[in-house]
Amino acid sequence: MKKRVAIVGSGNWGCAIAKIVGNNCTHHPHLEDEVRMWVFEEVVKGRKLTEIINEEHENVKYMPGIKLPTNVIADPDVVSATRGANVLIFVLPHQFLGGLCKKIKGNHAQDCIAVSLIKGVHFDSKGMVLISDMIKEGLNGMDVSVLMGANLAKEVAGGAFCETTIGYNIEENGKLLHTIFNDPLFHVTIINDVPGVEVCGALKNIVALGAGFTDGMGLGDNSKAAIIRIGLMEMKKFIQSRYPSVKDATFFESCGVADLIVTCYGGRNRRCAEAFVKGGGRKVCPVASRCGSLTCATASRSKSWRGNC
Repeated sequence: MKKRVAIVGSGNWGCAIAKIVGNNCTHHPHLEDEVRMWVFEEVVKGRKLTEIINEEHENVKYMPGIKLPTNVIADPDVVSATRGANVLIFVLPHQFLGGLCKKIKGNHAQDCIAVSLIKGVHFDSKGMVLISDMIKEGLNGMDVSVLMGANLAKEVAGGAFCETTIGYNIEENGKLLHTIFNDPLFHVTIINDVPGVEVCGALKNIVALGAGFTDGMGLGDNSKAAIIRIGLMEMKKFIQSRYPSVKDATFFESCGVADLIVTCYGGRNRRCAEAFVKGGGRKVCPVASRCGSLTCATASRSKSWRGNC
């Protein structure tokens, strides 16, 4: 039986991934052609965003200029979008997960699996919580993999070559996800290491702030390279102290060193930190309120981060 894929989220990263997933679903006989994408309904210049996407095959608000495959169908109803899905792709701010999982639960196929493209971690009263575990708990123990890497959304959508990493718990599910995401210009590696892949995708944002501070102070490339190297070692120490099963090799995948490098040179967190320094400590970056909020604020509360770094 063919597998039905649904995407939960439609921002710039969601649309970049929808372009790849939509094309792959038309090329693989084990996948259903149609890909439903849940879109938070908005009105753009007097028209519903879902109508624009379905008629013009472009998300004019979050990824203008990039055409989506015609088999990607925007749906404002998350229940309708995920009905009968065998694979759920989560690519949206984690704050929406609780409410959405309640609506999705039981609506999908019995053998459904999920994959999280959400970079960050969550903290509750007991400490750090993986986003993949939040999804797993919200969907009655569903198997959840993660996809992280050096993947700036605009470049992925534009067709620039890059790599990414899928961390899986069950090899069979990792192989299925490989067929859904892998593309000649979007090279996917799968590894059996969900926490390593996932937490790398969160902590690199903190190191990127340090890189941005060095740029703002004009300290040069040598200082920035030192920040990146030290930051990578601190990420490794922190992650393996909390998750001893995490493999050393994970840090040399796209989710590790490659994502760290691209974020420290081209990421939003780096730009905000640089602007912060040049502005004399004021919030001069238009997206500063969002930069690193999920990882920096939460990691600073972790005793193991403060103790190891």
